Amino acid sequence: MNGLDNQEIITDMPENYEELKSSANRNANWRERLDAVEALGNWKNQKSIDILLHRLNTDAVYQVREAAYRKLLAFGEDVQMPERPKGELMKDVSKVLLRIKKSLPRDHTYEDFKEKLKKMRIDIYDTYEGDKGDDFDHWLEQTWSSLLRR
Repeated sequence: MNGLDNQEIITDMPENYEELKSSANRNANWRERLDAVEALGNWKNQKSIDILLHRLNTDAVYQVREAAYRKLLAFGEDVQMPERPKGELMKDVSKVLLRIKKSLPRDHTYEDFKEKLKKMRIDIYDTYEGDKGDDFDHWLEQTWSSLLRR
């Protein structure tokens, strides 16, 4: 017996459905999307399934896609495990990062760059932080230092 058999799946709607729907679509907060997927995964109904399918097929953060996949599978939906995306997760990220770097003084630090990215493009910051996990700072610093040599 697997652990999914013990999980109670409720078929009506959660009281906070609209809030969960908004959270599931909040572009600049992958953790909030992940939490919404986990919560909606306890309510087996067409609206929850539709949101979970949307997150599975479109979310830039692999962890969110994977959670949606697990929840849909538990509902008995015929879904495929998402593939981890290769290359840039968002269009023109390199250009955006270079533009942010160039907008800073020549002697700026990595922390200056990181803060400006967070302020100007939280969507990029958040997506890559969610995708890279513990390697995010290392990845961003490596990317920043490679931009310095251009």
